[in-house]
Amino acid sequence: MKKQQVLRKLTDCGVVAVVRAESEEEALKISEACVEGGINGIEITFTVQGADKIISELAAVYKNNSDVVIGAGTVLDAVTARIAILAGAEFVVSPCFDKDTAELCNLYQIPYMPGCMTITEMKEALKSGVDIVKLFPGNTYGPDWVKGVKAPLPQVNIMPTGGVDLDNVDQWIKNGCVAVGVGGSLVAHAKTGEFEKITEDARKFVGKVQKAREA
Repeated sequence: MKKQQVLRKLTDCGVVAVVRAESEEEALKISEACVEGGINGIEITFTVQGADKIISELAAVYKNNSDVVIGAGTVLDAVTARIAILAGAEFVVSPCFDKDTAELCNLYQIPYMPGCMTITEMKEALKSGVDIVKLFPGNTYGPDWVKGVKAPLPQVNIMPTGGVDLDNVDQWIKNGCVAVGVGGSLVAHAKTGEFEKITEDARKFVGKVQKAREA
């Protein structure tokens, strides 16, 4: 039941913030800015030093917030996935598909979203119980490619990451994506310490996703 609740929260919002940062403090500030802007899915990547600690802190902070979901990103293997889950991650994202990680996440009923580029990869991911496929890197194909995939695989739920910005986010949604992962185009202002601009952009992303769904 919890797995379905997490998936629903992620897709209802439609935007997952991919948090890469230079420090634990910066990651926490980025996450807080995104949540303030209405993004409920926060993905802390394991390229950030102390990612498991950050996940644990955020899970504690938002424990009583029924809408916010904290997850782990750049998870390359089942060992890292287990560490993330023990830290409190409620979903796991990877740049590639890994069967062992899929099986571990299924065991603990944690949504696993692996990066796939081809229909063959997506088919294998679906066979392993994946609920949402991360199209990565999204900028390699663009929004129009989603229509081509959905023709032979109408059942696949796609979340593009990489190349998603305010100019094209609505097109990704209109073409059939259940959510989008947004990184650099959302969190870039962290480099200058302008976290309020991250909040502003977060609101814009969420607003454009909702508007695209109503169209």
